[in-house]
Amino acid sequence: MAQITLKNICKEYGDGFKAVNDISLDIADGEFMILVGPSGCGKSTTLRMVVGLEDITSGDLEIDGRRVNDLAPKDRNLAMVFQNYALYPHLSVRDNIAFPLRLGHNRIPEEEVDQRVREAAEMLELTEHLDRRPANLSGGQRQRVAMGRAIVRDADAFLFDEPLSNLDAKLRGQMRTEIARLQRRLGITTVYVTHDQTEAMTLGDRVAVMRKGVLQQCASPRELYEEPVNLFVAGFIGSPPMNFLPARVRDDRLELPMVSAPIPEGIRDELKGTEVVVVGLRPEAIKDAEVRTPPAGAVVFSSTVDVTEWLGNEQYAYVPFASDPAVQSTLEELDRDLDGEGLRTQFIVNLDPSSHVLEGEEASLFFLPEDMMVFDPESGRNLTRDDQHAAQIAERSEAARRKALERSKAKTGS
Repeated sequence: MAQITLKNICKEYGDGFKAVNDISLDIADGEFMILVGPSGCGKSTTLRMVVGLEDITSGDLEIDGRRVNDLAPKDRNLAMVFQNYALYPHLSVRDNIAFPLRLGHNRIPEEEVDQRVREAAEMLELTEHLDRRPANLSGGQRQRVAMGRAIVRDADAFLFDEPLSNLDAKLRGQMRTEIARLQRRLGITTVYVTHDQTEAMTLGDRVAVMRKGVLQQCASPRELYEEPVNLFVAGFIGSPPMNFLPARVRDDRLELPMVSAPIPEGIRDELKGTEVVVVGLRPEAIKDAEVRTPPAGAVVFSSTVDVTEWLGNEQYAYVPFASDPAVQSTLEELDRDLDGEGLRTQFIVNLDPSSHVLEGEEASLFFLPEDMMVFDPESGRNLTRDDQHAAQIAERSEAARRKALERSKAKTGS
């Protein structure tokens, strides 16, 4: 295992384009770190610099305290699993997995090669497929072969570059579980690149969210969800995404498109002299008042529902609202950065499955003022972020990671 440290890493191409701009990360020994962001944010370039497939323009990359900027990929002892699996079609599964062990400089006895291959195959449930060719395997099986090749190398860290993007939705879910179980079992440092925030939230000990080559926030999935630092992180993390609503500041109230709500106590002084802000509300924070009685202090309002989606275990309602020109450009730019297909001025409500709200009808809805996040439309900063709560989440997440690593070491006897 290894500790990987990125210190002010930059990647600038010959035309002056900065794909990665001043990234600093400390990836702990045995940690599962996710690099996530929309297309073109620099996450794969960062991973390729770690493994040595891209030169580092400036900054330092250290593995266990040793600077490795100038080391060739083969000398960094990192195992990479590619998006396209990179299997040799003319070799059997057995020989594909064993390939890195049979390279000239390794000189590993064939008995040990065979043992490592069998152990990896058993771990990945590939034993019965060892004599088959990659063309005769399913996508999930090919991905496991690629993972097996990484496992047998006894590398210091695993690097995954969007390994599940070629699989269908069902297989992606299954492989997520397998990768998570494998990483915990081996307790190996893992860096995993994806554009899928569901993968990021379910797999990572910590998640580094990137935007246009710049690191926005690196934290546990729970901290990213509950205490995002800015509009971009808040909009990227969560499915369905957070609702962003324009709000005019009127004395101690926020005038939203559909209702007036009290300004959260902690930011009243900060909002003095401010005319307009962006309010973030998660879809699940808005409830149906016909199904659940609004508690004291709830903000209750009525809106006409445009579209509903019933999925059995959950239901969504889409409610249009009037935009505000003062923040429209900010929200449109955010939508483009989030790979959106064009901003629609509507908010989403995650209704109870038993709700009988119908399209075209007026629904009675409510939310709690403390569930609102308030953002500065100029800087994007989350004005309601609670740093103390964020620190508590980080502490609990790290404690859980360490316990999981200890259990892994106890099982393997390492």
